[in-house]
Amino acid sequence: MDHFIYKNGVLHAEDVSLTEIAASVGTPFYVYSTATLERHFAVFDEALEGLDHKIFYAMKANGNLAVLRTLAAMGAGMDVVSGGEYAKARAAGVPGEHIVFSGVGKTEAEMWQVLNGGIRQFNVESEPELRQLSRVASAMGKVAAITLRVNPDVDAKTHAKIATGKSENKFGIPMAKAREAYKEAASLPGIEVVGIDVHIGSQLTDLEPYRQAFTKVAELTEQLRADGHNIHRLDLGGGLGIPYERSNEAPPLPVEYGQVIKETVGHLGCEIEIEPGRLIAGNAGLLVSEVVYLKHGEGRDFLIIDAAMNDLVRPAMYEAHHDIVPVSEPEAGVEPTPLDIVGPVCESGDTFAKQRAMPPLKAGDLVAFRSAGAYGAVMASEYNARPLIPEVLVKGDQFAVVRARPTYEEMISRDTLPSWMES
Repeated sequence: MDHFIYKNGVLHAEDVSLTEIAASVGTPFYVYSTATLERHFAVFDEALEGLDHKIFYAMKANGNLAVLRTLAAMGAGMDVVSGGEYAKARAAGVPGEHIVFSGVGKTEAEMWQVLNGGIRQFNVESEPELRQLSRVASAMGKVAAITLRVNPDVDAKTHAKIATGKSENKFGIPMAKAREAYKEAASLPGIEVVGIDVHIGSQLTDLEPYRQAFTKVAELTEQLRADGHNIHRLDLGGGLGIPYERSNEAPPLPVEYGQVIKETVGHLGCEIEIEPGRLIAGNAGLLVSEVVYLKHGEGRDFLIIDAAMNDLVRPAMYEAHHDIVPVSEPEAGVEPTPLDIVGPVCESGDTFAKQRAMPPLKAGDLVAFRSAGAYGAVMASEYNARPLIPEVLVKGDQFAVVRARPTYEEMISRDTLPSWMES
């Protein structure tokens, strides 16, 4: 469910016309719906009703401060994967005890940063990281609460670049080595074992891989408790998929995901932590772009828009599909035509869709990319010296720019010339 619908022939974000936003901030831009963010968080919270649980939003999906503040006000904690994300979470008003720190390459500097600032737990990914954290925590006179991320060798049946739970992936400690790793963790100074962490991938559209992974986690919990470890938290990760193609069958609902959690680990008396990102933010955002040209090619036509692969890299990186719709509602019965929808970047990879059936469009028309709220703005770059595009948050009939488009002068000022080049 989202809050982007046609009203009086124009696509709106809640009660704000996208044409109004475009006239104010220019194109391209991202726009997010507060009501959708809040609704998606609430759906996850309701799915875990009856369990002692906490939802940690995976802010790598969308790290805008206004988005973080919106979710924090709903009771969300944050799952961070870098010192920069930790700093943004704190800047958004999230206390350290509501933050978990994940990621395979945590540096010594990041460990110092978050131990000094406060953290709920580290989701530790390897034995070398565990030993480094012990050294840092001991040097600071602190105790770091940890889970160990285990790799259950479960095929998440998702894109290879976002699968994280198979034995060949870089993430976590193999399940067969887990008891040995926990034994070492319990022996190290500055370390407190509190639970188990698992995350098998992103954009999952089948619940069976979750059931397999969580069943293995339940078995490991019993084994570790028998070994004398106080396992009282289970961080089950995130990854539930969203419907990028509205014509396709919808992925499982959060309530169904919650039921799998209850059936597999609900009997253990652990606090359940989950880390959804995409499902909360994905359908809460659109990318809006303007048509620059309609180009007639050899055997195909190209719709050239002012958004590019640097603004939304998912199609180029993952061969990802986004539904693309006109902002002005097409008349009933209008015959669509196949178009290649492309951006202005000087690469053939700057292609959003090939032979996509679209209603008649011309220069100056606006189009909207649905399901662009996750892994859109956060993965953007200034490739081809194209400024990062604005992000806009809507709440009811109000909208505000929550990240401005930099000017060319601001972009250029970040570079400095060495002394020998100064005139």
